Amino acid sequence: MSTDQKARSGPLESDDPVAEAQAALSGFLKEVKGFQDDMRIRMQNQEERLTMLKTRSFAGRHALATTAAEEAPHQKAFAAYLRSGDDDGLRGLALEGKALNTAVAAEGGYLVDPETSETIRGVLRATASIRQIANVVNVDASSFDVLVDHTEMGSGWATETASLSETATPQIDRISIPLHELSALPKASQRLLDDTAFDIESWLAHRIADKFARAEATAFVSGDGVDKPTGFLTHPKVANGSWAWGALGYVATGADGDFAALNAADAVVDLVYALGAEYRANASFVMNSKTAGAVRKMKDADGRFLWSDGLAAGEPARLMGYPVLIAEDMPDIASGAYAVAFGDFTNGYTIAERPDLRVLRDPFSAKPHVLFYASKRVGGDVSDFAAIKLLKFAAS
Repeated sequence: MSTDQKARSGPLESDDPVAEAQAALSGFLKEVKGFQDDMRIRMQNQEERLTMLKTRSFAGRHALATTAAEEAPHQKAFAAYLRSGDDDGLRGLALEGKALNTAVAAEGGYLVDPETSETIRGVLRATASIRQIANVVNVDASSFDVLVDHTEMGSGWATETASLSETATPQIDRISIPLHELSALPKASQRLLDDTAFDIESWLAHRIADKFARAEATAFVSGDGVDKPTGFLTHPKVANGSWAWGALGYVATGADGDFAALNAADAVVDLVYALGAEYRANASFVMNSKTAGAVRKMKDADGRFLWSDGLAAGEPARLMGYPVLIAEDMPDIASGAYAVAFGDFTNGYTIAERPDLRVLRDPFSAKPHVLFYASKRVGGDVSDFAAIKLLKFAAS
């Protein structure tokens, strides 16, 4: 059989297995080579496409951007330093000065946003109140009644055989302290609440509480009792020598609108001892800053100051050994003014209140504004007229 006839007859007709293996391997190698050539052509086409896309991308960019990408001496210098440690390029770089700055508003100052404080600073105002030394009670009703026994029970000496006679019975007075409503109704727009950088609702609540504290402090001193607490200075005042229940006793300084020219401190001493001994143990002075400035200059007969500052932090100053409360709502020294009070305010003045400050947020009644309705109920009045004495700046 010839060679051509064997090839045409196929592998089944071959009698040589080695030749058959060689023919199969040769065909496999041809297929692999064809596959490699095909992959090489495809990769070459892909690279050409990527190159074309890059060229188009750089061609479409702004000239300044292309120049910046190609001419970046600081990048080249930094790359050289990282690769070989050569820092000559970095040393030779020239710093460029920019035309924009924040000093001139038109040259960049407008572009710098100011930073707003997270809180609003407020002017400090005095909120000291006789609440600190008065009797404060929490109630759930609309008023608070104080029962006061201010009369004496009769008594007498008895003998072994004599009959006893009836003695006087003490009388009880009722002092009713109604609660009055202190309210505020500020409003703010919803956009302001949403966009501000700080918590404006907390700020409003703090401001309301501060204002309420100052309003009630004024009422406890000079309130007329009409829709507000009754201040202790509102009650009738009589000379201490003719004092009777229902009025406050006073001691005169001996000079109209001032302390006496001679022995000015005697008026303060007389005020202290005008108060009964049972009240003096827990008594305090109440005056404003201007009066305190005049009183603290006083000296006794031996040249010692009657006023002494507190030795520890938070301890009040003392006048003749008694603590002094600086309440700016007290009147200034003037003709006929009752500028200094001295007494046991825990027994002498009672404050009744609801224990909470209510704040109601109302976003519906005044759209697009939000109303903040804050309210507090508080009342106050003198509960023991014998526990408070006043210093009157008058001749008598």
